[in-house]
Amino acid sequence: MNYDAKRARELLREGTAQAKAEFREGQEEAIRHIVEGRGRLLVIQRTGWGKSYVYFIACRLLREGGAGPSILISPLLSLMRNQLQAAERMGLRAVSIHSDNREEWVHNQHLLCEGQADLLLISPERLANEGFCDTVLSPILREIAMLVVDEAHCISDWGHDFRPYYRLIERVIPQLPASLRLLATTATANARVMRDLEQILGPDLQVQRGELARPSLVLQNIELAKRSERMAWLAEQLPRLPGSGIVYTLTVRDAQQVAAWLQHCGITAKAYYSGAPEREQIEDQLMRNRLKVLVATTALGMGFDKPDIAFVIHYQMPASVVAYYQQVGRAGRALEAAYGILLYGKGDKGILDFFIRTAFPSEPEIAAILQILSWHPQGLSDEEIARFMQLPQGQVEKALALLAVEEPAMVRKWGRRWCVTGVKRTPGFQQRARRLTQLRCDERDQMLAYTCCRRGQMRFLVSALDSDEVLHEPSTRPQLPSEPGAEMVTQARQFQREYNDSRGKTVARKSGGRTQERTKASVSPSARGGRSRPCGRRSRRRDLWLPGM
Repeated sequence: MNYDAKRARELLREGTAQAKAEFREGQEEAIRHIVEGRGRLLVIQRTGWGKSYVYFIACRLLREGGAGPSILISPLLSLMRNQLQAAERMGLRAVSIHSDNREEWVHNQHLLCEGQADLLLISPERLANEGFCDTVLSPILREIAMLVVDEAHCISDWGHDFRPYYRLIERVIPQLPASLRLLATTATANARVMRDLEQILGPDLQVQRGELARPSLVLQNIELAKRSERMAWLAEQLPRLPGSGIVYTLTVRDAQQVAAWLQHCGITAKAYYSGAPEREQIEDQLMRNRLKVLVATTALGMGFDKPDIAFVIHYQMPASVVAYYQQVGRAGRALEAAYGILLYGKGDKGILDFFIRTAFPSEPEIAAILQILSWHPQGLSDEEIARFMQLPQGQVEKALALLAVEEPAMVRKWGRRWCVTGVKRTPGFQQRARRLTQLRCDERDQMLAYTCCRRGQMRFLVSALDSDEVLHEPSTRPQLPSEPGAEMVTQARQFQREYNDSRGKTVARKSGGRTQERTKASVSPSARGGRSRPCGRRSRRRDLWLPGM
């Protein structure tokens, strides 16, 4: 198909609502590459560069040229909602099929089969569902013009945000027609991830890699050992910062507590996490600048599209340098300067160590799940398996995901029920788990090294992504104070006591007085790999609730 440069520029201006918008360096080249069918393409560009314009404009040009619809694989519902809105602005008829819109599945499938939809957005989990593959994907597979894999680093074991279901893309690719265009995009791919992607998405995958540095970001690391000190710092500094932004926490409990503290201090804040009520409305409030700050776990995730975020503050140390680059990159995409502040202390390592220890299911857990399923040939749902095993549902979901992406797979999903395939376990499963556990430990140590930086933070981040680009001069905006006032710390400490007491009383009422044994599991579900469950055990540290075993 011939590329129409004039039409592509018209679509860019239509999508950006800017009459004089021009393509950024590399954007038009990527669109032309896809439209003309020059081969599979991996685009690695920094957050805010405009990767979505590449696949939306390419999709529109392909459709106007008579080609079939495109499929976009997207990892998070919050990101998918943004993409649906952006596709609509581009004049695309986009539909989605995911776990939260089951009532729309039949209608959306009909639109696809009748050629009335230009773009289908799905989560990678759909690829594990035999029903979806048979009834939706297979009938339209030969008509698809382009497959887009957004946040493609999730495919790789080495990626900072590896998602097991992304591995299923490797099974789909051999079924694709030779003429189908494949575009993969990410902002975070180091050399190991790139090698992995080249092997999985090949053959002959071409790579377009741009500059990764973000000179508009004012990066600063501030050591504050106690949570009360960090809360006090936020209460003092957030009112002085222009615009709105994000505070990232590692746990749901911290997201809830920090949001409540900021509200107590008169700052408009909301907590955002997997399972939080009214998440779409909260996202909209932030987009419309009706919130000063969104206090979020990683459930907010990748690709959240608000170009004027003025600050991203981490309440705790993230799991890896590459994850930090991804998250702090939310800030300052359309601003001359924005703040990226990391608050950290010694206690953060304990939380990360817990995540590392629980990242993969144990061999007894795997064996038990397979045994239970073998007793129920008709299959069981996630909830039913969790009840049989008396484990948090999120822990079971994570184990099933890993079993489903093995090759050959040990379990399959049909609708909402899981069944065993009869394939026996191989040593490779646990060997990979051990290898990736060591990798997570190495990433944690690299993050600890980053916290020691008092200057040159962007150089450190870009180097972690294996880039040797020449860095631009950073913003000259002054750094923020590194210590909160003593009076505010006292107030934060008092708030913590009252907040924890009130939560304990609430749990006691719900559990008939057993306050110390069970509470809501508050570790970030996205970090655990699943939804929170009302089951947990208390750690030796008084400020952290760990999922029950």
